[in-house]
Amino acid sequence: MNNPVFDDKGRRDDEDETPLDPATARVQTKLRRLLAGSSLVMVAGFVAVFAAILYKVNSASTPASGAIAATIALPSQARVEDVELSGGRLIVLIREGEAAAILHYDATSGALIGRTDLVSR
Repeated sequence: MNNPVFDDKGRRDDEDETPLDPATARVQTKLRRLLAGSSLVMVAGFVAVFAAILYKVNSASTPASGAIAATIALPSQARVEDVELSGGRLIVLIREGEAAAILHYDATSGALIGRTDLVSR
């Protein structure tokens, strides 16, 4: 391959220029069409995947910075034991003396949504 040998017509010796018979030519044409169709389907698939990725990245519903409430009103004499942020809610476990309660706040407005008192039996 480094030094190909050419004949007197300028063709390489290993090239065979015999024409294909009609059946082989038809098969070759069908294979070229199949390759072109498969390539188009592959390109369309890549475009669809990248479009889906870009859509998901651009439509992510992450809250903007500063979208969480700055202050939350807690009951007097309440001691915060634990805080969790889940699905736009701020869940606070507090202890008031011997009693414990779970307070549910809206994370963006800071409004109290609900209160669950924990009792032992």
